[in-house]
Amino acid sequence: MAQIREIKKIEREKASIHSHITGLGLDEKGKAKFIADGLVGQVEAREASGIVVQLIRQGKMAGKGILFVGPPGTGKTALAVAIAKELGEDTPFTTINASEVYSTELKKTEILTQVIRKSMGVRIKQKRTVYEGVVKDVKLKVARSRYNPYYVSPREAQIVLSTKDDERTLNVGDAIAEQFMKLNVKKGDVIWIDTETGEVTKVGRAKGFEGAKSYDIEVVRQVDIPTGSIKKEKDITITVTLHDLDLNLAAQSISITALFSFFTEREINQDIRKQVDRLVKDMVNRGDAELVPGVLFIDDAHMLDIEAFSFLTKTLESELAPILILATNRGITKIRGTDIESPHGIPLDLLDRLLIIQTRPYNESEIREIVKIRANEIDVKLDEDAIVLLTKLGVENSLRYAVQLIEPAYIVAQRKGRESIKSEDIEEVSKLFSDSKRSVKYVKEYENLLLK
Repeated sequence: MAQIREIKKIEREKASIHSHITGLGLDEKGKAKFIADGLVGQVEAREASGIVVQLIRQGKMAGKGILFVGPPGTGKTALAVAIAKELGEDTPFTTINASEVYSTELKKTEILTQVIRKSMGVRIKQKRTVYEGVVKDVKLKVARSRYNPYYVSPREAQIVLSTKDDERTLNVGDAIAEQFMKLNVKKGDVIWIDTETGEVTKVGRAKGFEGAKSYDIEVVRQVDIPTGSIKKEKDITITVTLHDLDLNLAAQSISITALFSFFTEREINQDIRKQVDRLVKDMVNRGDAELVPGVLFIDDAHMLDIEAFSFLTKTLESELAPILILATNRGITKIRGTDIESPHGIPLDLLDRLLIIQTRPYNESEIREIVKIRANEIDVKLDEDAIVLLTKLGVENSLRYAVQLIEPAYIVAQRKGRESIKSEDIEEVSKLFSDSKRSVKYVKEYENLLLK
């Protein structure tokens, strides 16, 4: 029996602030569970987000957008992430901070156009002729490279594919042979080869294929042995974004000398985008493709200026527009670039087009559960007295402050030879790291010594 020795993991992977969120945590009737899918509380906001997800799936969000409004640390970004999780893996989701719009290299409208088109997907359906089967044998013929005599590359290959009902031997050229080498195609792999493009797709390892080497622990996906003929018609569906199509068409249109400057400037001609739009509409009308409404999430939306807001307002009216989700923690404030005050720093003409979802500060029981979830996510043990103290700090100061103290407290506990955090560890790090209230008090106390 093979000996397997476990190696202790020294470093722990850093969990992102929203890595624990897997969805909105709603039941079949769209009602929010108190704790589910990594979210706690915010019942009204989550149920409203669930309705938004349903509207997006039904294609009924054209010309509308979403605005999350609430104090800092009330889960606005978490809800946007949860909406994206609910929509599925192939739904494009682009997230930026409003400050990213201001670049020294690109115009504001170009940056916004690119993120908008990154957030709009096209699901392309194709019926292709492919060779599909289990690799029974593969032989590569290699030769020295034409460009580098010290490098050996495959020139051709012979492969035997089989199914439960058929078997064929295929000779392929260098392009496909190189893919065999890159994908490490070997006996027992289930693959298919597109006869038109020559693209090779490795599906997984065939279950119980005779003669194929197997292991007790496999990281490769196990699949059934295909049936039917080796050569067959196969329905293939791929999802790309409008921005992907823009780049592809632009790369075909520009000359070799302009290639490097194109990707340096990253500017795309509007004529190319119009051509892509016509192409997509034609495919949709023929039934060869369907649009996938993605999500563009812009955090700190109050940082956008009047020109950016005007551009987004026009975008909402476009046929090829994603779902726009904005988030802000501002009340009545000036619209950037003007002296006009408006709710949340957003012009009223855009505000009227947005479904506004409010988030509220978490109460004591909600803060307690969130602290426990975050501790579990970063694999840290909290004693009951530590949970109580962190909950108290979250209520008196802020949830973010309480959550931020967990990892520093874990370091203090480790220095004392413990793997679990006690209240004394929390008290120690809270003295070392100030919250915003103590910071303001400190500034007032040393106002005469601090620079202005």
